[in-house]
Amino acid sequence: MVAREKKEAYFARVEKLLDEYSKILVVHADHVGSFQFQKIRMALRGKAVVLMGKNTMMRRILSDYLIKHPGHPIEAMIPFIQGNIGFILTNGDFNDIRDTIEENRVPAAARAGVMAECDVVVPPGPTGCDPGQTSWFQALNVPTKISRGQIEIVSELKLVTKGEKVGGSEAALLQKLNILPFTYGLVLKTVYDNGSIFDAAVLDITEEDLKNKFKQAVRRLASISLEIGYPTLASLPHTIGNAVKQLIAISSMIGYSFEQMKEWEPLFAPAAAEEEPKAEE
Repeated sequence: MVAREKKEAYFARVEKLLDEYSKILVVHADHVGSFQFQKIRMALRGKAVVLMGKNTMMRRILSDYLIKHPGHPIEAMIPFIQGNIGFILTNGDFNDIRDTIEENRVPAAARAGVMAECDVVVPPGPTGCDPGQTSWFQALNVPTKISRGQIEIVSELKLVTKGEKVGGSEAALLQKLNILPFTYGLVLKTVYDNGSIFDAAVLDITEEDLKNKFKQAVRRLASISLEIGYPTLASLPHTIGNAVKQLIAISSMIGYSFEQMKEWEPLFAPAAAEEEPKAEE
């Protein structure tokens, strides 16, 4: 009975959160320990709520929620409940939440069988290992030499490639060299915002990037419109400007003036004076 009451209380709590928050971040929580989770929850307190639970339970909660709220866009989240994932619910800025998550990543050793999140390069220099351990380095084709009674790596070597599994020998060597190449923490995967779902990589796009993209698109549209002679809102200011320039040029040649030309007349006056023939002495 106690377990059932706890489950019902959890269901009610999640449904209340879904009513309260309109933004959700789906995160992968591989290799994240309980202490790290505690620090993340504390860092997000007041800004967001971290929600973890079994995938079957989360699907059940969303299904029950949709029965009470038919047609709710939260239905689009159900296919993303796969693997070791969790929800971060918020009404604030996604970038602020992402920065907090990134600040709470912790260095971690390379484990055998784990997918490498980045390239791992072993730097040259002394290793602190005695010559009897040369076989470790030879098995991994690490160029070494014996210097002052210890093994020294001669040149930089790429030991692990991003996206590939870390082998047992590579993991053991990195541990022996006391290298912590990876960082573990919550990984943003999917973003839900008032019914819209998109990849978390979209958060890397800044407002400045959007402004620059928009400006480039307007410039291209204006250039194409001017080239084919088709007027658009983007090309109209340039069309009017070019027409005024031509009118000013023609007017300056024939000595005609109009209101828009007055500010340009002082510039043409010296040129006109030079073109006047000198009086005969």
